[in-house]
Amino acid sequence: MTGQEGAAWRRWGPYLSERQWGTVREDYSDNGDAWSYFPHDHARSRAYRWGEDGLGGISDDKQRLCLALALWNGRDPILKERAYGLTNSEGNHGEDVKEYYFYLDSTPTHSYMRYQYKYPQGEFPYDDLLATNGARSRAEFEYELLDTGIFDDDRYFDVTVEYAKADLDDVLIRITAENRGPEDAPLHLLPTLWFRNTWSWADGAPKPELTAVGGAEGTSVIRATHPELGVHELHVEGDVPLLFTENETNHERLFGSANASPYVKDGIGRCVVDGESGAVNPERTGTKAAAHYTLTVPAGGSASVRLRLAPEGADISLGRGFDSVLRDRVKEADDFYAALTPPSLGEDEARVLRQALAGMLWSKQYYYFDLEQWLAEHGLDPWSPEAHGVRNREWFHMISDSIVSMPDKWEYPWFAAWDLAFHTVALAVVDTGFAKQQLELLLNDAYLHPNGQIPAYEWNFGDVNPPVHAWAAHFVNMIEERLTGHSDHAFLARTFQKLLTNFTWWVNRKDPNGRNVFQGGFLGLDNIGVFDRSAALPTGGQLEQADGTAWMALYCQTMLQIAVELAQEDPAYEELIVKFAEHFLWISASMDRIGEQGDELWDEEDGFFYDVLRLPDGSATRLKVRSMVGLLPLCAATVFRSDQLSGIPHITERLREFGRRHPSLNTTLAAAQAGKADGARLLSVVDEKKLIRVLGHLLDEEEFLSPYGIRALSRYHAEHPYSFYVHGEELRVGYLPAESDSGMFGGNSNWRGPVWFPMNALVIRALLNLYAFYGDDFTVECPTGSGTQLNLFEVAKEISARLGRIFLRDEDGRRPVYGGQEKFQSDPHWRDLIAFHEYFHGDNGAGIGAAHQTGWTGLVATLMVVFGRLSAEDILSRPGGRAS
Repeated sequence: MTGQEGAAWRRWGPYLSERQWGTVREDYSDNGDAWSYFPHDHARSRAYRWGEDGLGGISDDKQRLCLALALWNGRDPILKERAYGLTNSEGNHGEDVKEYYFYLDSTPTHSYMRYQYKYPQGEFPYDDLLATNGARSRAEFEYELLDTGIFDDDRYFDVTVEYAKADLDDVLIRITAENRGPEDAPLHLLPTLWFRNTWSWADGAPKPELTAVGGAEGTSVIRATHPELGVHELHVEGDVPLLFTENETNHERLFGSANASPYVKDGIGRCVVDGESGAVNPERTGTKAAAHYTLTVPAGGSASVRLRLAPEGADISLGRGFDSVLRDRVKEADDFYAALTPPSLGEDEARVLRQALAGMLWSKQYYYFDLEQWLAEHGLDPWSPEAHGVRNREWFHMISDSIVSMPDKWEYPWFAAWDLAFHTVALAVVDTGFAKQQLELLLNDAYLHPNGQIPAYEWNFGDVNPPVHAWAAHFVNMIEERLTGHSDHAFLARTFQKLLTNFTWWVNRKDPNGRNVFQGGFLGLDNIGVFDRSAALPTGGQLEQADGTAWMALYCQTMLQIAVELAQEDPAYEELIVKFAEHFLWISASMDRIGEQGDELWDEEDGFFYDVLRLPDGSATRLKVRSMVGLLPLCAATVFRSDQLSGIPHITERLREFGRRHPSLNTTLAAAQAGKADGARLLSVVDEKKLIRVLGHLLDEEEFLSPYGIRALSRYHAEHPYSFYVHGEELRVGYLPAESDSGMFGGNSNWRGPVWFPMNALVIRALLNLYAFYGDDFTVECPTGSGTQLNLFEVAKEISARLGRIFLRDEDGRRPVYGGQEKFQSDPHWRDLIAFHEYFHGDNGAGIGAAHQTGWTGLVATLMVVFGRLSAEDILSRPGGRAS
């Protein structure tokens, strides 16, 4: 579905967070400790201010009415309503969800979705997980749920939730519990319906209502009446008890003060788990309700229940018509992915692709955050001269009230600007319209700061993420052009105009010396270097960043690409072509210089780019850490086709005139003007000689080239760690293929060796562009020292294949992503459930970090589609190639 009809089909979707507790939005503490102010222990009893969470849930697109799963095995101390995990200070490697759940299927409109949760039959080991992880050091493995023995003898349930839409507002729900254990086992299954609490925060706000009403024979019905949504009804299969309470805070339990009503948020849990019948409303009305199924699931068997959420008065069925709709939606989903999947992919590759995209689509979340209101509730107004330690105080203008693609709805249930840009590149192959909407979202006036800065992420909107929005917008538009045959110039123009203000912000704020050598802070790469690059340097002075400068070179190139395309129809963009071309030349020249005193970014001896520390006395030194920072200049490579340039011939003369005025740039300009016989031009920070030298490092298996992609830090530093001394203290960077031993940026900052998909994607993109220019005649040794010569298309394909290998079964039937987790490697009920981790072990490919972060790791699907359909001939067949 597209357009308005498609938007309507998306009205209901997987928009609940997996974790709302412990977020900045819910933090009203005096010290900004969000994790401690609203812990997991409060979540079942305390009404949220800004959003809702749940297991495998759905909601409308403003999260007014929510539906999710709740479970009790008869042994847990609390009702299982949300995923449990450790906070940043509790986990030995930072925050970490300690549950197993999987996003198995979804169409772009969420007409069909499938989710699975593995629920132990024994008492959930909350205390064991907390205590054991707390006792472990940063150098030790994390203590996971499987390690507790709770899944021994397969004593658990596979609980699968399916959603299928019969119409825009008519959602069918089937919940199936499969007992994998050797004995019959009890299960309390409570599909729960509730309203987000919007009435407690504003005087006079209307309060919605849930009530029990009569239904057809053999069904129970909960009616949901909302002043904006209207009236919906949840039809529940079977004559089962309906439990009602209010989505209100239990002040008595948490704070020792009286409750206004005996019916509070944790009332259903107290009734089911603790036997407190008085905790639910006998009048069967409230703002939170659940159907209480008490099941005995036979050993090796299953039990299912059916529900249907539809507008009042809809002609619905929980019988044969229900099954027919479900079958139709499953078939439509199968047909959709069959058409999307390249025929060259095998069964296992197709499985990985589909689950990666399902995870992308499930990871949408309604994100509500009115900063002016939130800051006012912290005692600040836009004219307040004192910050009082409250974060994000400069963002009064910002109002987020949208569905946003999340990095991970438990570990990162808030958007991050550069993550989101990479998400759109993955989403573009499955839902181009949503990808474009997401790119425009952060450029909207409600998000973009009046000074032009794009908000970074919830913990500090004023931090700086890499400027990848322009590249992502151009890439997504190219995907749409390939799919539909036309370019969306209106989208490009809207995006370009907003990015102009952001580009100006970068130039004004992050080039302090006016030398076209940029700073920017950590730029998403956390602890990759010697220093915390977002803090004042302990040496004083400034850090001139190879990655910050390379990001700006790529930014210029992409803005130039968009301007060239728009200039085909609107001559007003021609001046902007000159602007970005000239700016790129200045940046490229700043990276091209070889300083006599070794104080420039390029190191001729090593053949690599490094950050430069420039001290207050004017002296400078390179920080010779071979990391992704020094590979990023390679990524600033863009080809312009002859047919793009033929319509604006006078631009070439303008650039020649620029060269005459600035003879110091002649070398850089000559490289830009040199073209192939067909008229194609290459803009690149690295010339051919530098390219060969950088690729020598990149493709060396003893440096960056892992069996599973490109490492963030060269393996060279395993034997040769880099040390820098400040005031007698050694600051050290060594190769660490998995979790870091550095506490810089928190326990889950790990850029000193693992494989990260976004950076690999940019390297592959650059190689394809360079291949489009250099063609088959330019080859390099891959791997370095192997004697095998490959052209750059073959190199890109090889890196992509290594990345895909992380998730695919090897010759022994094992998936590297699961490392030594034998349950996932060999159990038939686990081995095909793919986890798309945040990053991956630099030597063995095991998944590390957020286990459900399909976010930018979903790029594996894009790579599979691209290399499943794209050949070297496709790139070379058009004048000047066609890579992005």
